[in-house]
Amino acid sequence: MKSFVPVLAFASTALAHWNYDRLIHKGEIVGDAYEYIRQTTNSNSPVSDVTSTDMRCNVGGDNGNATETYEVAAGDSIGFVINSEFGHPGPQQVYISKATDTAAEYDGSGDWAKIYAATTSNITSDGLQWAANGVSSFVFDLPSDLPAGEYLVRAEGIALHGASTEGGAQFYIGCAQVKVTGSGSGSLSPTVQIPGVYTGTEPGIEINIYYPVPTNYTTPGPALWPSGTAEHLYAPLVGSATMF
Repeated sequence: MKSFVPVLAFASTALAHWNYDRLIHKGEIVGDAYEYIRQTTNSNSPVSDVTSTDMRCNVGGDNGNATETYEVAAGDSIGFVINSEFGHPGPQQVYISKATDTAAEYDGSGDWAKIYAATTSNITSDGLQWAANGVSSFVFDLPSDLPAGEYLVRAEGIALHGASTEGGAQFYIGCAQVKVTGSGSGSLSPTVQIPGVYTGTEPGIEINIYYPVPTNYTTPGPALWPSGTAEHLYAPLVGSATMF
């Protein structure tokens, strides 16, 4: 079962921007900042051009030669620690792509499947209430049918505070490098290319979240793999959150 676990909230930055900088495995942070996640070169700034190859692993993340690859098993719980916190409203999604050779050498130009989405926790008279709002990490389960091999695991937070016009959505992206073990024999589907997965005018990307107050939200991108996996609608866990 996929889950969204809030953890220790660090103080918000003035810009409310963030990076993904550390990997979580089975409830524990592993390694140092950017040891297993490709370090970007644009500080904590977002990507806004959905046609750019920076949509794969962020600016400067086109290769992982300076990044280690972490071994996990299919079905394991993994996740990302955020440098700062999710400071803007919007969904959190995860895509995965099998490397053609090693994860470190892979540029992300192959096929991607979406394996996780956390959207709204509630809809009130004040509008959409977002699953990721204010948290500083999240965890999810790798599919148990994921075939063995090396992968990029791509976290994507979409900030919608300025998304009322085309090009206003902000994409916060980070790619972890993992080596998956096990005997999974699944076939990832549907798959997409990045860039190409979004046009920028989807109702989940070009949206005014303030007025008129939305009564629903349509998550952008393909259906989740495995087929039938449900988007995670997060309800806060009072007093039971895992703390990092």
